[in-house]
Amino acid sequence: MPSHIVVPAVHKLTPDVAKLFAEHYHTDPNDDDPQSLAWSQRLAARPVILAADAGMTGGNFVVAETGSFVVCTNEGNADLSATVPGLHIATLGIERLVPRMADLGVFVRMLSRSALGSPITQYTTHFRGPQDGGEMHVVLVDNGRSHRLGMEDFWTSLKCIRCGACMNTCPVYRRSGGLSYGAVYSGPIGAIIDPTFNERKYSTLPFASTMNGSCTNVCPVRINIHDQLYKWRRVLAEHHELPFVKREVMNMAGRLMGQPKLYRAAISGTETALGVLPRFALYNWLNPWGKNRELPHPVKQTFHSWYKQNRLKTKKKGEDA
Repeated sequence: MPSHIVVPAVHKLTPDVAKLFAEHYHTDPNDDDPQSLAWSQRLAARPVILAADAGMTGGNFVVAETGSFVVCTNEGNADLSATVPGLHIATLGIERLVPRMADLGVFVRMLSRSALGSPITQYTTHFRGPQDGGEMHVVLVDNGRSHRLGMEDFWTSLKCIRCGACMNTCPVYRRSGGLSYGAVYSGPIGAIIDPTFNERKYSTLPFASTMNGSCTNVCPVRINIHDQLYKWRRVLAEHHELPFVKREVMNMAGRLMGQPKLYRAAISGTETALGVLPRFALYNWLNPWGKNRELPHPVKQTFHSWYKQNRLKTKKKGEDA
């Protein structure tokens, strides 16, 4: 699975890439120099591209005025795949359609600035037709998009230009990583898109949010992401798609947080457990969030106990005086 819309393999470090290349390309597993790895990839990929009968690309925007489409990348592999083989197959979601070429300029700049902070991507390629002696097939993909268009509360998610800005600002995504979502689309935008494909499979994603609204604030096309997260929670509850464990945990959490003394005792017990329990007791099927990350280290003192020790004593002394 990709872990980010813009940089799908951002979770891979150079030693991970070196290990992968050693397995498939028979390179030195200890050579994790980025330039050397890039050269190894070029030597391995170029012959495949040169000998290919067809090349496939996606596409970022389709212009109704001209019938052309645009592919924005920063590596150049899409351009090679589109131009070297004689057959170019491009797949594009139907929501990528913009009316005029003048509108395209706005979206291209907005995409790059929100995704990378740059004025434009390294490669912004316009395709208007097949090259001489070649073929081009453009496949417009629906895959549930028309159905989503009819969803009054959720259709605006079709405005997404896949810039990844909501992921970069989301505290949950930044802490847990994209692989924890278990879907192609991760982060806040994934949490509102994925349930449109399969409510039951992705029923937990809208709950993986602090509802702080940062995603909505940075979205360049102004999708009300945090509002849709809240509405998805209501829909999933009404459709009885919440998993049994999720329902019971939420009920227990509600009762726990409704009793301050019990809550503080539980926090204290949790901090103790994190410090003394063996790993197999903390990392098992009951803790799915522990699959891809370490639990936080126990703190020496909670804020409540610190406040009680330092502030309440000072306050009482002042009142006594």
